[in-house]
Amino acid sequence: MLDNPRSPRVRAVAKLANKAARTDTGHFLLEGPQAVGEALTWRPELVLELYATPTALERHPALADAARRAELDIQFVTEQVLEAMADTVTPQGFVAVCAQFPISVRTIFADQPRLVAVLEEVRDPGNAGTIIRAADAAGVDAVVLTGRTVDLYNPKVVRATTGSLFHVPIAVGADLAAVTDRAREAGLQILAADIKGDDLLDARTAGLLAAPTAWVFGNEAHGLSDADLRLVDRAVAVPIYGSAESMNLATAASVCLYESAFAQRS
Repeated sequence: MLDNPRSPRVRAVAKLANKAARTDTGHFLLEGPQAVGEALTWRPELVLELYATPTALERHPALADAARRAELDIQFVTEQVLEAMADTVTPQGFVAVCAQFPISVRTIFADQPRLVAVLEEVRDPGNAGTIIRAADAAGVDAVVLTGRTVDLYNPKVVRATTGSLFHVPIAVGADLAAVTDRAREAGLQILAADIKGDDLLDARTAGLLAAPTAWVFGNEAHGLSDADLRLVDRAVAVPIYGSAESMNLATAASVCLYESAFAQRS
């Protein structure tokens, strides 16, 4: 039983909440039974260390079975130790250390995807994680986070994906111009979600959304720059029919991705 919240091991895990430590180690922090369960189910080889309180493991025996299948030892810890390791106030009894696993933009487009989500300068961790989750739900083939977007392995991003980061190929650190070049070479059209764009309904009516597509989503506050928009084939806006002043980025991205998913499957 690990019971000292100030031990070097505990502090090393807690440091993964900081980007510098994640960059140095190539590791990231995973919290809670849902996220840990997804990792053990989909990518067990990425789970390097697993910590749990005895009470939490009793409540989630399936996680003990999954760890056993992955030949992963579970280190029991006290509640105080778990709280010291975690980024959240209530980590729900489980913390894991995982290896980062980005893939290259080249690999993503070499696989001839039909639907890709590209995040350019998305700074809010909750938005980034929610878009990844929505992309997973919509059946996208891959997600790309450009170098100006929040770190994929930020604990808040990881939590917001609710495990979807283990389901979808994700590239990080790319330049938007390089991504759009690769997308075109792979035969994808490039659509940008932008308030200044054409009505999404018009794009649907014209049959535009059925084609292989890379959707580009920009910054929450100012969207995509004019230079960014020159890189895309067409800008499209999600219409607002009610009295709302604007739409949350992650919500708009979800609508766009599902519109393409519907069109491609019809």
